[in-house]
Amino acid sequence: MVSIEFENRLLSFSKGIIQYTNTFPKKKEFWNLSDQLLRSSTSVGANVFEAKSSSSKREFIRYFEIALRSANETKY
Repeated sequence: MVSIEFENRLLSFSKGIIQYTNTFPKKKEFWNLSDQLLRSSTSVGANVFEAKSSSSKREFIRYFEIALRSANETKY
């Protein structure tokens, strides 16, 4: 089960990344970096939320594994 507190932290994390990328210079060389950071960071929460509707324990774990990989990509 996923706690409400954890869900709220994920939403806050995504909002923070969105706000952060909005501070990037509006130059072409930052577009890919901003896009990739947005996609990987928001994927963390999306996969955790998707896990909530999984049909099996195995599927639930799989979504969390994907979320972890997205979190590691965001960290990089």
